[in-house]
Amino acid sequence: MAVFGHGQLRLYLLSLLEAGPRHGYELIRALSDRFGGTYRPSAGTVYPRLARLEEEGLVARTASGRKTLYALTDRGRAEVEAHRAELAALEHELADVVRDLAAQVRAEVAGSMAGMRAEMAAAAQQARAAALRTREGRAEASAAGVPGAGAPGAGVPGADVPRPGGPAGAERRAARARRAQIEADLAAFRAEVRDAVRRAEAAGGPTALTADTVRTVLASARSAIAATLPPR
Repeated sequence: MAVFGHGQLRLYLLSLLEAGPRHGYELIRALSDRFGGTYRPSAGTVYPRLARLEEEGLVARTASGRKTLYALTDRGRAEVEAHRAELAALEHELADVVRDLAAQVRAEVAGSMAGMRAEMAAAAQQARAAALRTREGRAEASAAGVPGAGAPGAGVPGADVPRPGGPAGAERRAARARRAQIEADLAAFRAEVRDAVRRAEAAGGPTALTADTVRTVLASARSAIAATLPPR
């Protein structure tokens, strides 16, 4: 989806500099914030335009330590003032673009999670089918009188009590290890999201799109995970 039309990004960069001098990365971040994180122009898009604005005498570049600071010149301010009505119209257009991009992101998130749910449900179904075939095979072997068939240790006193070193004990240990890994992954995910949200809050966020995306992802994840769990 095209975000800016011909010449619009040039004009918008000038409008962002109207509030005061900024570094290039600050302009990129301001553009990203304006679009709620759904669009972030690359350095290869922004810096060449800033260089062109400097050539036109609309922007002045000065060194600020190891960074470069960009500021409007008098000609740049006059350019912004001359296109004030065009900037107002551009803001309305961008509001529509942001809504469309947000809807697209939500659709992509929902689509990817739906695909994940389908894959996980198929895997769960295959596991249940394999378990059913195993039980049916044991039942048939037991009915045919094959020694050792049926439940392990059937007919042997005390054999139904799982031995710590036996298959049932090993499976329990594996299940506990998987649970511990799941809990560790969840804790790491929560910590990463929490830190990202805190950083965004320091910069004036998070946005409504961020909150919607978190809700969508978590709801889809719950459904996908539930499809892999055995019925109660």
